Amino acid sequence: MIRGMPDTAPAAPTRIDRRKERTRAALLAAATGFLAEGSTTVSIQQITDAADVGFGSFYNHFESKEALFEAAVADVLDTYAALRDELVAGYDDPAEVFAVSFRMTGRLQRQVPAMVKVLLNEGVGILLHDRGLAPRAIHDIRESMTAGRFDIDNPQLALMAAGGALLGLLQLLDSDPSADADLLSDQMTSRLLRAFGMDRDEAERLCARPLPAVPDLEVDPTGH
Repeated sequence: MIRGMPDTAPAAPTRIDRRKERTRAALLAAATGFLAEGSTTVSIQQITDAADVGFGSFYNHFESKEALFEAAVADVLDTYAALRDELVAGYDDPAEVFAVSFRMTGRLQRQVPAMVKVLLNEGVGILLHDRGLAPRAIHDIRESMTAGRFDIDNPQLALMAAGGALLGLLQLLDSDPSADADLLSDQMTSRLLRAFGMDRDEAERLCARPLPAVPDLEVDPTGH
């Protein structure tokens, strides 16, 4: 035996483990659907009915309806974060990372509207969350300041400005299915870059560059 190596491999998930995971995933999917609709006053019975699981199963996974909804929001933010991190992995310029993230997020409204609706219904609270959009945006802003790409006095204020612009863009796209999400996302990103001190030509150049392909996201449009 090699010193420091475990004696045995981790145990494979049992049938009970897999069933518990499916139940938890079903509850999260149902909660995401209700969050997307803004229907947070539903009962636990309505949630378990939508998830097609037994009422008694609920408390094996969550202590309250509020805990479930918090977990569903965190799940959406984690899904966004994983997607965003994958798409920007090949970029070195922090300002371009910021631009790609913003342009991609606007386009997500057309690709996964249920997920974006959850973000919209959470409102500015997502800008104070320690997962998902906010921590990545503030990191990109600070790195861009350090690199001399952004001329900003207060990164937290810049985050709120960018977050407000993003929520406004997503709300516009949600309310107008005919709006060109690609065009409006790029225009808003360019405007933000210029507000953060970048000259117009450079901002428009970054926003004209091709974006990496977004992988398919398996998000139930209704959640239930």
